[in-house]
Amino acid sequence: MTEKKDPRDYIPPKSLIVPSRKLATGAAFGWLRAGWNDLMNARKVSLIYGVFVFLISILAALLAWELGGFILLLMALSGFVFIAPMLAFGLYSVSRQLCQGRTPSLGHTLRAIKRPLGNSMVFTLVLLVVFLLWVRAGMMVQVFFPFGGDPEWDHIVTFFLIGSVVGSIFAAVSFSASVFSLPMLANRDIDVITAVISSINGALRNKPAMFVWAFMICFLTLLGFMTAGLGLIVIIPWLAYATWHGYRAALDVSDWPVLPRDD
Repeated sequence: MTEKKDPRDYIPPKSLIVPSRKLATGAAFGWLRAGWNDLMNARKVSLIYGVFVFLISILAALLAWELGGFILLLMALSGFVFIAPMLAFGLYSVSRQLCQGRTPSLGHTLRAIKRPLGNSMVFTLVLLVVFLLWVRAGMMVQVFFPFGGDPEWDHIVTFFLIGSVVGSIFAAVSFSASVFSLPMLANRDIDVITAVISSINGALRNKPAMFVWAFMICFLTLLGFMTAGLGLIVIIPWLAYATWHGYRAALDVSDWPVLPRDD
């Protein structure tokens, strides 16, 4: 005789996609305000991470210049959008600690990076592949529109227009896949595939809000480069904290367990 099961013991399977909320077009400005508050409440940790990102950026720029000159440097700087989310991964823990009512510390932040290390490494590999594909695509554009001697302005404009179109495709894919997935991986016990699919779904369901957010990221990052990279010391932590608040506003992750505290 088959034993009858209590319906209350039934646990429904989780969806492959985390539910997405509808965002206002200007939601990004609220995320930036919340991110700035986190920056002010965690100045020491933020500056340490900011200086680290600044040094990495300078070293990468010098290496690109030595290996490929102006074109490779330009590809590396424009490709910064692909690797910046991973550089800011540890900073999501700072906002997490503040949301838990704790005082952020560098030790807790570094330990928080280890917990989802496997998932984060998989995502790092994916972003690295996208970045390398973008660099290769940029170099192919140069093959068809080479710089040499004294190039004409229409030649330069055509190069940058085609490069921008190609780059925007790579950037859109990278942005959609990482905008919500990385802070989710830093906070919830969730796999990479679910996180990425949920991030893309959330971005597609909120195109106007995502357009504004992408514009703000590009604008602030450009300001950081215009200050010889010094502005990135503040801008990268600020954007990371704002991204955390964007993830919390956009996705309903209540059905996924929270990662243990990093004490």
